[in-house]
Amino acid sequence: MAKYDSILGAVGNTPVVRVNKLAPNGAKLYVKVESFNPMGSVKDRLALGVIEDAERTGKLSPGQTVIEATSGNTGIGLAMVCAQKGYPLVVTMAENFSVERRKMMRFLGAKVVLTPASEKGTGMLLKAQELAETHGWFLCRQFENEANANVHSETTAQEILRDFKDERLDYWVTGFGTGGTLKGVSRVLKKERPETKIVVCEPDNSAIMGSGIPQARNDDGSIAESHPSFRAHLMQGWTPDFIPKLAEDAQGADLLDIFMPIKGNDALRCSLNLAQKEGIFVGISAGATLAGAIEICKTAPKGSTVLAMLPDTGERYMTTPLFYDISEDMTADEIEISKSTPSFRFDAPQPAPKEAEPKPVTPAAEAFLNEVINDPEQPVVMFAFEWCEFCWSVRKMFAECGIPYRSIDLDSVDYQENDWGGQIRAALNARFDVKTIPQIFVGGEYIGGATETFDAFNEGELQTLLGQNGVAYNQAVKVDPYSLLPSWLHPR
Repeated sequence: MAKYDSILGAVGNTPVVRVNKLAPNGAKLYVKVESFNPMGSVKDRLALGVIEDAERTGKLSPGQTVIEATSGNTGIGLAMVCAQKGYPLVVTMAENFSVERRKMMRFLGAKVVLTPASEKGTGMLLKAQELAETHGWFLCRQFENEANANVHSETTAQEILRDFKDERLDYWVTGFGTGGTLKGVSRVLKKERPETKIVVCEPDNSAIMGSGIPQARNDDGSIAESHPSFRAHLMQGWTPDFIPKLAEDAQGADLLDIFMPIKGNDALRCSLNLAQKEGIFVGISAGATLAGAIEICKTAPKGSTVLAMLPDTGERYMTTPLFYDISEDMTADEIEISKSTPSFRFDAPQPAPKEAEPKPVTPAAEAFLNEVINDPEQPVVMFAFEWCEFCWSVRKMFAECGIPYRSIDLDSVDYQENDWGGQIRAALNARFDVKTIPQIFVGGEYIGGATETFDAFNEGELQTLLGQNGVAYNQAVKVDPYSLLPSWLHPR
């Protein structure tokens, strides 16, 4: 364990872990688990290296906006680094990459500009260049920036040399996205461990480096067009529709020994096997790299040592094919387990809860209720709980429409002394004969709970009341409020 001055000190020094159940042919198979980086991927290294290099060289000024094109992991790493260092960040990303990634970046304070999926990786790259030129932003240029490769030579490669000191290392297996890991590590291994074979994995339907066809470039070195061998594939973060300059450099310097095509289904299967047989939770590209490493193990001399890179965690793939067969609801086996004991089952009636004795209504709570419901300065009032999913669904609707409101959160600290929240709820229940939360009012008129409010919105009644009470909001918003409920609360 260590103590750091900031989260950035935790980048790197990721563990190498033995794979015990999946390695064939008596090979020693190890994986370098890059999800141990703070934001869960190998691209944290790139992000820190590129930003700190730009600071040292004066390419990045204090407070200047940073921009980059990314499939997600680089953007997430940059969002962490920029948040810590105080740089605004804009990322461009093709719309077909997983939703979790854009949400993570926005949560870290970045702005995410989506580009059409039909324009592939080159589209998001050209959009980033256009925005950088227009606004004077610092463009990271991860696909060609030497700082990307350098950080891997200085960190990732050195960690591998340290972890395999005085031990065999026959094969190092990786994929490529920007080519930074590939170039930065392979040049160090070729110098320090020349016996180590460098294995480059690619999607079998999009093996652009293994094709032998050079990448078309403009006179300034920029990408002229998509590589002719590129096809859409499952491995997000791997193999853009062009050969990055850094990857091209590694190939041109004869650093690469074996090109290994990987089937998409093998990538998914190996990711699942790693999770369920080894307890290692990774994404699709990591499963693909492992698939390549397993193929190497099958033909390598007995006793060979193989190290595979696992680029990221599986958490950012929930909306991808990796999780298509993972059920949100109970499976048949799980239902049988539930039925094996009598209580807390969905298929059996539960005993009715005992109703608590109604609390007495206090004059203070009555007066507070009158004051809040009839306050002309804040016509929209919601009595709510902080934790309640129904309450948050109403909050989302109000936020989407820009409806200003006052929330009386009865379970919050402000209402706990002398059970003040309970007193208010007792007055609310007694006057309107309700027992559920939330309860919404507009201009003193009682609307009802979440579903009544949603119905009033869909039927236009809520909008009429807002207008009558001078509440300004965005009338152009069209939203089905029921879509804002958590999935398990959707009406069936």
